[in-house]
Amino acid sequence: MDLSDDVDPVRAWVAAFLTGLLGLVAAALLFTRQVYHGSLWRYFWGPVHADAEGADCMVRFPDTGQTVPGAEAEFGCTRSAYEAAAVAEPGYTVVSTLGYILVLVFMLVGVYLLLQRFDLTPLSEFFFALVPFMLFGGALRTVEDAFVAAQRAGETPAVEFPASAVLISPFIYFTVFAIALLAFLASKWLANNGVTDTYYYPLAGIGTAVLAGAFGYLLYLSMVTDYVTLHASILVLVIGIATVTAAFTYVALDRYWPIVTAGTGLMGLVVIWGHAIDGAANVIANDWTHIWNLGDYTAKHPFNRFLIDTTNSLQGGTEIAGVYVGDGWPFFVVKIIVPVLILSVFDEQFLEESPRFAVMLLGAIVAVGLGPGTRDMIRIAFGI
Repeated sequence: MDLSDDVDPVRAWVAAFLTGLLGLVAAALLFTRQVYHGSLWRYFWGPVHADAEGADCMVRFPDTGQTVPGAEAEFGCTRSAYEAAAVAEPGYTVVSTLGYILVLVFMLVGVYLLLQRFDLTPLSEFFFALVPFMLFGGALRTVEDAFVAAQRAGETPAVEFPASAVLISPFIYFTVFAIALLAFLASKWLANNGVTDTYYYPLAGIGTAVLAGAFGYLLYLSMVTDYVTLHASILVLVIGIATVTAAFTYVALDRYWPIVTAGTGLMGLVVIWGHAIDGAANVIANDWTHIWNLGDYTAKHPFNRFLIDTTNSLQGGTEIAGVYVGDGWPFFVVKIIVPVLILSVFDEQFLEESPRFAVMLLGAIVAVGLGPGTRDMIRIAFGI
């Protein structure tokens, strides 16, 4: 007897999810100092809290349960100075990044099992309809940045922590997924009941509407507050550089390495474009914000910081032959090369044999580039 024939994948996934969740909760309750304070809070919840408060770090004292910004703590953000306290800085660490990757892979399996229950044809249209939601995720994340800017300006934000945590990574991914899922179910209902001819047009329409809502709120803040200011030229510059680079790369691949584009078609162009947005936004944020007098924006991801530090060391600074070039430019190159190499795996055979799985992976690949890239682009464009 083949055991796989008797196991319902959906039930197995739900069982694994509940088992893991209950196990984590039990471990946090039984070994609070080691598991909750030393791991969950330090690497996951603490950074979110610090981000929401706009603090350099948050310091938590397990014995008292008190959490304070580093500026109010005795030793600031210096971890080595504390004996019984956990220090968390905003952004990602190697530990949190690995944790998020594991969660992402597990959740992708769940999404795949969910999508198997629906007719998604044509799959390419389903993929394109999800792109506005990826842009929406970045715009929504920037709304939370505006809340932090309000606090720094001495004003009360529209949403305060801990409620604002749903707009900060990693929780914002679940927030956007929930909104996209509701939109998908509503779109399928409209199509199945003959209200619309297809499901992907209303799905794309809802995505565009929520994107417009988030971006519109930021525009509103830029008109009525002093702590949010629109620099439209940044939007034009980032989108322009990314679009031209992605189009040139796609055309060159289609001509000289057609296996990369044969399977994915224009979906491959979107993948390259999404990561080009991330690359261009990061370079401008890291090296060129002084043009708009926006101050300093530092990379929060360990890989970005490593790349920038390495480039600075090899160049001997931010100049080459006496000309300022910054030290973030290799990230843009990486964000073009990596998606191209990934797309080389998505050949015609892969798309034909596993179309749902392939399209789902392509969507995830775009999201991890376009989401953060959109956030960085809009954030510096609004000076927050």
